[in-house]
Amino acid sequence: MKFRLAAFADEADSRLDGQISAMTENGVDYLEIRGVDGENISDITTDKARDICARLDAAGISVWSLGSPFGKIGITEDFEPHLEKFKRGLELADILGAGHIRIFSFYVPHDNTVHYSDEVMRRLEKMLTAAKDSGITLCHENEKGIYGDSAERCAEIHKTFPELRAVFDPANFVQCGQETKSAWELLSTYVEYLHIKDTLADGSVVPAGKGIGNIPYILQKYRGEVLTVEPHLSVFNGLDKLERGESAKHKYCYPDSRTAFSAAVNALKEIMEEL
Repeated sequence: MKFRLAAFADEADSRLDGQISAMTENGVDYLEIRGVDGENISDITTDKARDICARLDAAGISVWSLGSPFGKIGITEDFEPHLEKFKRGLELADILGAGHIRIFSFYVPHDNTVHYSDEVMRRLEKMLTAAKDSGITLCHENEKGIYGDSAERCAEIHKTFPELRAVFDPANFVQCGQETKSAWELLSTYVEYLHIKDTLADGSVVPAGKGIGNIPYILQKYRGEVLTVEPHLSVFNGLDKLERGESAKHKYCYPDSRTAFSAAVNALKEIMEEL
């Protein structure tokens, strides 16, 4: 395979043991760690981080990135406590052996986005300064509702801070009304890695290649190595009990999280085989 696969395995199981099992079963060697044993990765203790690292090492799994919530606060909220927590996140990333931390560019009122540009840049600069010389690469993800939710504002951020890399999420762009091919052309030189998530025009998330996110096109253009599977697929616990015709209405719903996780990984592998 041309690419290395990572995943948000907390979508398969909240427990670390279950995440390891799901990744092993699906041939995924890298974890984008976000939630583990009921805790957000930004809240775990040093001892917990060491224990996680040891358990992952024993299973032959490496941490690719911290799928952190850093930068996912309102632009008018007090930033200093958040910055201190971010610095703690750098320490956790080092313990876990993660070379990347996924960050965001703050929730802003979209009726006056431009007004907050300077404050967004000031905060991002402080985070980048804190990470300097850490050996950890910060990667900004396009996300609904934050300053960098459009390709144009993402490009503004990356031009201002060339050391800040991009996590390109096609589904998030679609959900913001952004056509993904044009977004890719604008941002491709800044992209460190991809989040593989697809969506229909109505915003509902579907397996890779089944939506309008142009994932096969983007993978053909992508010159990086790592793809993080982020399933976000619907789970309907009663699906297996429905009549056949009724089940067809829930084409991309799954009976449990583990099945949904496997479906997301397999959909990506099918695209990779056709490239």
